[in-house]
Amino acid sequence: MLEKTFFLLCLSSALGNELCTPDASDGYKVRLSINTALGDEAYPWNANEMFLFRASLAFAMRNHIAGQIFEVSNIVVCDETPRVSFWFVVTSPLNPSELVNKGNVEEAVRKSRNRINSAFLLSDNTLEFVGIPAILAAPVNPDTPPWLIVFGVVMGLVFAGIIAVLVLSVVQKKRKKSGKMDDEDTEVEIRPKAMENGDGVYNLSFTDDEPITQM
Repeated sequence: MLEKTFFLLCLSSALGNELCTPDASDGYKVRLSINTALGDEAYPWNANEMFLFRASLAFAMRNHIAGQIFEVSNIVVCDETPRVSFWFVVTSPLNPSELVNKGNVEEAVRKSRNRINSAFLLSDNTLEFVGIPAILAAPVNPDTPPWLIVFGVVMGLVFAGIIAVLVLSVVQKKRKKSGKMDDEDTEVEIRPKAMENGDGVYNLSFTDDEPITQM
């Protein structure tokens, strides 16, 4: 029994290696920028890290396709480079010679992208699945409905216009009142001047008192 299990594992691994090639139709390239993301705290990429990656992908596939038990052996990796890039394909748990279609793989990666990133302390920009777009941030829904915001802005402009009209009318009334007072003051000043230059001037020639002639 043990020999049969070992034979099946070797067979699935051999079949997977044949199916996993660069630019495979159902394969994906992965690029990791560990030094860029972590700097001095960067960890070395080794076989243990690769095992964690394959286990994370197996988890993502289990999480997406219910009823199928994906194992680490179903995540086949090839063309690994020292700069931490490689290709991978996913084989079916029911038939190791059959690849899981790209649609299921892409959806599984999208659903578990945050979990995969967290496992390696990376982000969408430093752990790149070439051909699978990064997850877009969920749109932020404002607590206040947009129509209520627009209504508030419009009403604010209306009230501002009303206040501006009222202030302008008050200023104009004050100016008119100030102009009337200036006209009245000018008229009052003109009248005394007219009297001084006219009949109101004291004229000695019309006085009844005769001048006293000195002897």
